Amino acid sequence: MTVKVKKPRPVNLDLQTIRFPLTAIASIVHRVSGVITFVSISILLWLLNMSLSSPEGFASAADIVDSFFVKFVLWGILTALFYHIVVGVRHLMMDMGYFEEMETGIASAKISFAITAVLSVFAGGLVW
Repeated sequence: MTVKVKKPRPVNLDLQTIRFPLTAIASIVHRVSGVITFVSISILLWLLNMSLSSPEGFASAADIVDSFFVKFVLWGILTALFYHIVVGVRHLMMDMGYFEEMETGIASAKISFAITAVLSVFAGGLVW
């Protein structure tokens, strides 16, 4: 049996031309920040293990963390963690029935980005 379609639907597979809504961007970045947080746990546990192994290990870990690149990476890890927590709370509130309309969903995504920006500045102050 064949089904006739009245009008052919446009197919757009070019990812560079697709415009994602802000709520979709917030959700996708939430997933990415979760992956970053998961992967960074191994780095942080390695540094913790090194710092607790001996006084020399602590000095080595302190030397590693003292470089600009590592501080930048630690800042990124903290920012990803803060974003994941903030948007995770937003998702939990959406599961409870809040922010389900388009306007409130967009507003909550903007607020989540703003809170994360403030926490990112705070993380920069902690790292540097």
